[in-house]
Amino acid sequence: MNLQELSALYPEHLATVSQRADQALARGGFDHLVVPSGTAHVQVFDDRDYPYAVNPQFKAWVPLTRNPGSWLVYTPGARPKLIYLQPLDYWHAVPDAPSGWWAEHFDIVVIRKPGEALEQLPKNASRCAILGEPQSALGDYGAFKPNNPPAVVGYLEYHRAYKTPYEIAMMREATRRSVRGHRAAERVFRAGGSEFGIHLAYCQAVGQDASELPYGNIVALNEHSAVLHYTDFGRLPPAPVRSFLIDAGADFGGYASDITRTYAADAGSEFQALIEAVDKAQQDIAQRYRAGHDYRQVHLYAHLSLACVLKDFGILKISPEAAVETGVSGSFFPHGLGHGIGLQVHDVAGFAQSDQGGTIAKPDGHPYLRLTRTLEPGMVVTNEPGLYFIDLLLEELKQGAHAGDVDWNRIDAFRPYGGIRIEDDIVVTEGDPINLTRPAFADLPQDA
Repeated sequence: MNLQELSALYPEHLATVSQRADQALARGGFDHLVVPSGTAHVQVFDDRDYPYAVNPQFKAWVPLTRNPGSWLVYTPGARPKLIYLQPLDYWHAVPDAPSGWWAEHFDIVVIRKPGEALEQLPKNASRCAILGEPQSALGDYGAFKPNNPPAVVGYLEYHRAYKTPYEIAMMREATRRSVRGHRAAERVFRAGGSEFGIHLAYCQAVGQDASELPYGNIVALNEHSAVLHYTDFGRLPPAPVRSFLIDAGADFGGYASDITRTYAADAGSEFQALIEAVDKAQQDIAQRYRAGHDYRQVHLYAHLSLACVLKDFGILKISPEAAVETGVSGSFFPHGLGHGIGLQVHDVAGFAQSDQGGTIAKPDGHPYLRLTRTLEPGMVVTNEPGLYFIDLLLEELKQGAHAGDVDWNRIDAFRPYGGIRIEDDIVVTEGDPINLTRPAFADLPQDA
């Protein structure tokens, strides 16, 4: 990553989040925005912490993801203040002094104990919109306990869908790192590795431990690919190995990538041909990631596209249109087409009607769609169609009124492979969509 590029892009990003904060505070009737980074959580009946997760509202301002006990304070018209906890501690690693392309834009106060933040926060907590988790409260009386006013949170989360050029650059770097892991994972798969071994190779290549990744890796061989969120990591490879699905991302400065690829062990198999057909459909669907398109309709188009694949491979006996209309397509593609991504892998406000509230309903029969807004420039949205052979859903189909609409012999031939998902991250623009994922794969070929 070119740090000069980030240094050049960051001031505009900071101006944008400041302007959004100005509007949000005015709407909520507050004078200050106060955002704790979050705290460590102790496991019940134990003295060990859960993995720390930074407050997304905090890392929207600064690329700090491992700094519990810190605070961000913003008052309209003033420089933002970072209250940075750098404890005196010999039990744990202490964070380095704050530095980087962003640091010069903040008034930074270093504290040594969490309670010292009270001296640096605004005097009247009632005039503050405090965004965070309850555990961040300070003092004996819970001073500065987050109040999370809906008018402020709703406004900020709605507008977070529109990424600044700085944010897209951060996500491009997260993508580059993730692709490095995907290439390593495929090599280990081809060499006969287990799910656990593939996962370890991915983490090594990305340079991030499991707790540092934006979400738990999905590493699935054979039938495990039919479990949409399979994270068990078998320690031994199955025999024989037929297929491999990996859904894994990476983090850079608090921004996520989200990538899925599926591979056949036998490049000449019919399953490989099915993967290629889904991949072709996925790239066609990506062309509908354009400003002004209702994402619900893009999702329904994806169902029709995948139903065409099922028809071409002899799995459907009815027309693709009928498969979508009757819900048969949902037996093979049961999840949503995609979701917003950025500071969170499933970014917020996917159903928001406006920055003042309201909800845009999901299409009937599609309960797992995570985004119903109209696509607009600056949005970054995943594109992840899939076809799966899930025993539970297939049994429901077999017992239902549409059992005769599919060829069960064809289905049984594909069951041992589990399923297919292909996922890219797409930037919506005023013109053609920008794919963040595929150029990164092209820049790092497997044989490089």
